[in-house]
Amino acid sequence: MGKEIRVPFMDLTRQYGQLKEEIRAALDAVFDDGSFASGRFTQQFEEAFADYCGSSHAVGVNSGTSALHLALLTLGVGPGDEVIMAANTFIATAWAPLYVGAKPVFIDCDQYYNIDVEKVEAAINRRTKAIIGVHIYGHPCDVDALQRIADKHGLELIEDAAQAHGARYKGRRVGGLASLGCFSFYPSKNLGAAGEGGAVVTNDASRFRHLQQLRNQGAVKPHHYAEVGYNMRMDGIHGAILELKLQHLDRWNIRRRLIASGYAQRVSNARIQLPKVALTVEHAYHLYVVIVDERSRFLQHLTDHHVSFGLHYPVPCHLQKAFDRLGYQKGDFPQTEELSERCVSLPIFPELTREEIDHVIEVLNTYT
Repeated sequence: MGKEIRVPFMDLTRQYGQLKEEIRAALDAVFDDGSFASGRFTQQFEEAFADYCGSSHAVGVNSGTSALHLALLTLGVGPGDEVIMAANTFIATAWAPLYVGAKPVFIDCDQYYNIDVEKVEAAINRRTKAIIGVHIYGHPCDVDALQRIADKHGLELIEDAAQAHGARYKGRRVGGLASLGCFSFYPSKNLGAAGEGGAVVTNDASRFRHLQQLRNQGAVKPHHYAEVGYNMRMDGIHGAILELKLQHLDRWNIRRRLIASGYAQRVSNARIQLPKVALTVEHAYHLYVVIVDERSRFLQHLTDHHVSFGLHYPVPCHLQKAFDRLGYQKGDFPQTEELSERCVSLPIFPELTREEIDHVIEVLNTYT
């Protein structure tokens, strides 16, 4: 295969190298102003991000996990309630109901690896309070279909858009399509902070105010607390960096889609199943997940040719030991379990070079 090329799964230093001077200027502004805990830089980002998502409001928090937690609290989900979600998601989605005393109820996935809408209604009962639609890997779930089900049964719908910054569903950016939209700004995300960060977006002014209170110790005004609150504020440094990076997000997503298009057009190995994309969406390609037989052998092939990879996710939520008490068993969700056993995430970040992309494609096509 010619000269030795090593392809990382992700390299955050490349993005920083391109934005170094801008980031340092943003940090200087925060330190000069002293706005470290929330403050004007966080507020400026919140306003810009809400506008980007087509929402009226955004509340910056300290992680995507906190965003989901506070979203359920502000919707009144609590002990005895149930929250429906796909089984193939990052564990934080499933933690959120437990944090508020509710129960996660898992559903199998569809051909796009999103929640199988046709299986949702069968899981609804008198205890069901909400549905979380995860835009897994950056592919939007069928929000309209989920909203129709939610409306029919008097439920709330939350978008988990932690992997889908800038993705579109029927021409509209995700996050602002349901009651609440939750985002993570973990460093490796399409829009990543310099550490942990998250946000909830909403068009509801009363929920916006409640979220602001909950993240700030529950304060309705200084020294007055009407309910249990949390220390989940976004700090000014992350706000400033995220506002800066937001200006580049669409460009980065275009690059991700170009890389994905290259994979789709040039990977011709019948042993590798490429991801499907619905006609109604614009994929953000946070992850590019393929399906392979004999995964361990495939991973060794990638390793032998210096192509790094990820696994998202090798153990689905319903089979995690932490959820043993829910009573799920292997075989409950065949599509999800097949995905977990055969999935492999390939490199797809904006700073990949053409030489690296060509190498990945060559390695994939030579797998036998």
